[in-house]
Amino acid sequence: MLNSIFACIIAYLFGSIPWALVIGKVFYHTDIRTKGSGNLGGTNAGRVLGKKVGISVIVLDALKTIPAMLISYYLAPKALIFAGLACCLGHCFPIFAQFKGGKAVATSFGFLLGICLFHRGEYVGLFAIPLSVLLITLYLSKMVSLASLVALFSACIMSLFLKEPISIQMSLFVLWLFVTYRHKTNIERIRNKTEAKITWL
Repeated sequence: MLNSIFACIIAYLFGSIPWALVIGKVFYHTDIRTKGSGNLGGTNAGRVLGKKVGISVIVLDALKTIPAMLISYYLAPKALIFAGLACCLGHCFPIFAQFKGGKAVATSFGFLLGICLFHRGEYVGLFAIPLSVLLITLYLSKMVSLASLVALFSACIMSLFLKEPISIQMSLFVLWLFVTYRHKTNIERIRNKTEAKITWL
């Protein structure tokens, strides 16, 4: 029990690393929380600081889930899924950035990759197929918010199709609902046809 709690705390701390803020301040002397949407995610980083920074932040935000889940895999295997969720939560409410973070899209994909690596082993469909859905939807719509929500919902469907354990199915569904809630203003703009379209990808 204590190991599980400790693993989730470590995962939360990994998730709390605000890469957009770190890169912006260290290399560009810019606090992106005061620019663009103010969001500590890859999309806003890309809009404010350029394509290379945006991609770098997305990759780093996704990858921080891997060491978090790896530690849980060895320290408390039964808490693996909870550790992944804790990392996503840390990204949204980072202790290192006054609990104001991103929307957990990239970190959610890191979570999917972590499930493939530490639970499914050699099979990566739960990560690769939603990623493909993300890229195709993004190419067609040019809206990161829409592409993210569609892709994460496809992960929920994939978990059912692959007959994943109920813990994973429920975790992905809850994560999708949470990410959807975090995008509530984006959804309203999509409905009003005023959602910003990405130009730096």
